Amino acid sequence: MTTTVESTTRSEAAITEAEIDAGRRAHELDRAHVFHSWQAQGPFSPMTVLRAEGSRVWDGEGRELLDFSSQLVNTNIGHQHPAVVAAIQEQAGKLCTIAPQHVNDARSEAARLITELTPDGLDHVFFTNGGADANEHAIRMARLHTGRHKVLSAYRSYHGGTQLAVNVTGDPRRFPNDYSAEGVVHFMPAYPYRSYFGSETEEQETERALRHLEDMILLEGPDRIAALVLETVPGTAGIYAPPPGYLAGVRELTRKHGIVYIADEVMAGFGRTGAWFAVDHWDVAPDLITFAKGVNSGYVPLGGVAISRPIYETFVDRTYPGGLTYSGHPLACAAAVATITAMREEGMVENAARLGTDVIGPRLREIAERHPSVGDVRGLGCFWAVELVKDRTTREPLAPYGGSSKAMAELMKALLAGGVLAFANFNRIHVVPPLNTPDEDVIRGLEVLDEALAVADAHVA
Repeated sequence: MTTTVESTTRSEAAITEAEIDAGRRAHELDRAHVFHSWQAQGPFSPMTVLRAEGSRVWDGEGRELLDFSSQLVNTNIGHQHPAVVAAIQEQAGKLCTIAPQHVNDARSEAARLITELTPDGLDHVFFTNGGADANEHAIRMARLHTGRHKVLSAYRSYHGGTQLAVNVTGDPRRFPNDYSAEGVVHFMPAYPYRSYFGSETEEQETERALRHLEDMILLEGPDRIAALVLETVPGTAGIYAPPPGYLAGVRELTRKHGIVYIADEVMAGFGRTGAWFAVDHWDVAPDLITFAKGVNSGYVPLGGVAISRPIYETFVDRTYPGGLTYSGHPLACAAAVATITAMREEGMVENAARLGTDVIGPRLREIAERHPSVGDVRGLGCFWAVELVKDRTTREPLAPYGGSSKAMAELMKALLAGGVLAFANFNRIHVVPPLNTPDEDVIRGLEVLDEALAVADAHVA
């Protein structure tokens, strides 16, 4: 059944010249004073956003764009949801901020709601400012709990930009910051489309990837490994879901060797995959879950660690040596309460699952049949990747691992010209709209992608 769940009202008022002038002034000031992340500062010319509502944004010239990126895959409920905006306003009028050692009702209620959604036994939450520090603190907890130091993490992963988190990361963003001093050991992931194990089936991939992982554990010394950190469904690394049996096998290996299993759900969590947490699809209960982004749709910075009972009990009589000035910030937690409530009342998680099954998945598979540049489409919920290649047989990527290409730049330009703000990484386009995007908008975005892929096809051997 098709459900209309977008809660925000589409703006009827045209962008004014005053707004455009203000945007131009903002752009000038940005280029004069703002230092941007992940960018060479000189040639960078960022897009100005004047307004955003629901699944749309308006650029610096007043042009309306469909937000198929959910920004950094975090605006899960879309832009300017009225219930969340009202909750932030109400909280600001009551209590803007308070030190984390004090109780505030917004944090208490947010923790209650989050632990209602986590797997059984993860009943406590440590709040952070975002996903990177959530992963940092989860690893710290694991090290203190086990008395061990090493951390296992997969290649083709992303866990954050702070020092430990970027070293745990398994993609090229780690390279300039990797000094091999953080006790991190990387292993090959289960990735059926580009199998590192020569697998021809998902069953082979699961078996061989788990054998490789156990070999790594044994070779590194099981009694030296504190934690294994794994994105349940890797996000910017490629949106490749684990093959059947893989996560259950990982869980068993961590139990067997006394290793803390940290599920990184910073991007995949809070409905993105069509379940509250992606681990729910595979019925796996980690020791720690890290989250951020979708917990309050990014309206105010917030992340956290959901903690299992054994790890919580480690710190009942032992001081946990860590904290943050803004842990459980009232404005951020009020936004989380409103976001989770709106998602429940409006059926957004169920809608994300339906969009993936009935709309995005079928249409992407049809698109793949029409375009020789599409090597693979994969995903679930509102979390899909279109992997682009120069040659389907050799699977040579349309852009190199860790970089971009003229072909990808042309494709992104064509998507923008078609009115779609897309998310690209290396040789992939990620289809990641807000979970409450109306069907007709999702279909229109996919039609623009279908047309734009002619640009990519021109680069196929």
